[in-house]
Amino acid sequence: MPRKVLIVEDDSNIAELLRLYLEKEDFETEVASDGGKGVELFRSFHPDLVLLDIMLPVMDGWSVLKKIRETDKTPVIMLTAKGETSDKVAGLEGGADDYIVKPFETKEVLARIHAVLRRYGAEEGSGERKLTFDKLVINLDSYELVVDGKRVDTPPKELELLYHLAASPNRVFTRNQLLDEVWGFDYFGDSRTVDVHIKRLREKLEGVSPQWCLKTVWGVGYKFELQEDKS
Repeated sequence: MPRKVLIVEDDSNIAELLRLYLEKEDFETEVASDGGKGVELFRSFHPDLVLLDIMLPVMDGWSVLKKIRETDKTPVIMLTAKGETSDKVAGLEGGADDYIVKPFETKEVLARIHAVLRRYGAEEGSGERKLTFDKLVINLDSYELVVDGKRVDTPPKELELLYHLAASPNRVFTRNQLLDEVWGFDYFGDSRTVDVHIKRLREKLEGVSPQWCLKTVWGVGYKFELQEDKS
């Protein structure tokens, strides 16, 4: 069964080029030329992945992404002429899975699509994705974080970052490793997005249990530190 990609792009030439290349790669596609239509098609087409421009009529890409993330974890790749670091950080923190700046090589877009779908596919087939520690449950199947018995609202990327760290307790990850392994691509130029996500996680987790913590390893990166049981 072919994978489905929704292209939300108001430049008809770019949209058509992407559609042709994707269909040549055996993807099924739909194209929306404005954000409102993009949201409608997302609900009716049920794509496996969304290519989403930011500068759109009716509803911009940020708003479309927010609408999608209200109910769904479908991977979204932002496709835009805006290349500033602040836009990249905003897109990733808003729940985007990747970010490609125009002008782009179509081969690069296809490679990014395949990489993102591989990540999601691998996750789906890897069995239960649930980690339990003292007063902490990280469930990546239901995308739930339970802290001291209470469910805590957590954006997808924050939860994925915490799961990735906690799945390898006491292992130190550099910021670039986390960007590559959690976001799934090399994010050159700025690693602030990792720091921002760690800061937000700490606000939810600080002081909950003496048995574990999110620790900064100065000059290197971060780790999920488990205290040794001395009993």
